[in-house]
Amino acid sequence: MCGITGFIDYLSKSHSETLSKMTNTLIHRGPDNAGNIIINNQYQIGLGHRRLSIIDLSNCGSQPMSDETGNYLIVFNGEVYNFREIKTELQSLDFKFHSTSDTEVVLNAYKKWGMKAVDKFIGMFAFVIYDKRSNKIILCRDRTGVKPLYYALMPNLILFGSELKSLIAHPSFEKKIDFNSLGSFFRRGWIAAPYTIFESTYKVKPGYYLEINLNNRECIEHCYWDVHDYYKMDELTISFNEAREHVHELLKSACEYRMVADTDVGIFLSGGFDSSTVAAILQKNRTKRLNTFSIGFEEDQFNEAPYAKSVAAHLGTDHH
Repeated sequence: MCGITGFIDYLSKSHSETLSKMTNTLIHRGPDNAGNIIINNQYQIGLGHRRLSIIDLSNCGSQPMSDETGNYLIVFNGEVYNFREIKTELQSLDFKFHSTSDTEVVLNAYKKWGMKAVDKFIGMFAFVIYDKRSNKIILCRDRTGVKPLYYALMPNLILFGSELKSLIAHPSFEKKIDFNSLGSFFRRGWIAAPYTIFESTYKVKPGYYLEINLNNRECIEHCYWDVHDYYKMDELTISFNEAREHVHELLKSACEYRMVADTDVGIFLSGGFDSSTVAAILQKNRTKRLNTFSIGFEEDQFNEAPYAKSVAAHLGTDHH
């Protein structure tokens, strides 16, 4: 988990200290490193990043990251699990890489295919790209909204970040309660995207990206993925055994993708169906014992630790 933040200030009144303050509100998301950059044109663009190092632990994976030409900059939160396959494709198209990070792959994929690149990504992500050539900024969120991305629209200022607290750190942000959202919170216990608790402040919706034209200040929302498209597809004419095998292969592929990291990977194991299935798929055919973790409770009705311990013993994981 990393943290991204920044601003577009059309009046150029923001300061580097403000960007640092916004970035540092996200230190709990990224304790390993921090990076900030401000670009001054007819306006100011600030990009901030707090890093939790998972892939490419070296400084080559630090952000904000730019391409060789300096025409494209990115701050990225999340993981694109199939980045190695995409990197191989880009290398066959003569793209050069200076790191082993998925961030550089995302940036070069955008450089090659534009926002069509997102169709290739398997993962969870939120990213902001500054495209100098087109003079626009892209705010993008993954298909199901695993990674958060907020933005605030003001007459001469746009703020964005992984959490609302990074937006609040900017002195021009006004904490005005949106009473429609407040009513929604009392009814549901949560506030549906794209709304937030504050006026003029929104979430980028899952499966969407926001395109901000810096020439005319136009903000256009694009949907690149909608689960309803899959609900409407024709049913597969396959047998139950074929469906079972297909689901098993999909689960194996999804679980193995999430083992891609330059650090140790652990599994939260409750002893229930979901986590036990994930642990079983990943431990099978591995000689190294996987690390599994569980948290117990003193109250018997809430305590799943004995079930987790039994599953871990059956699978042969290194249980904690």
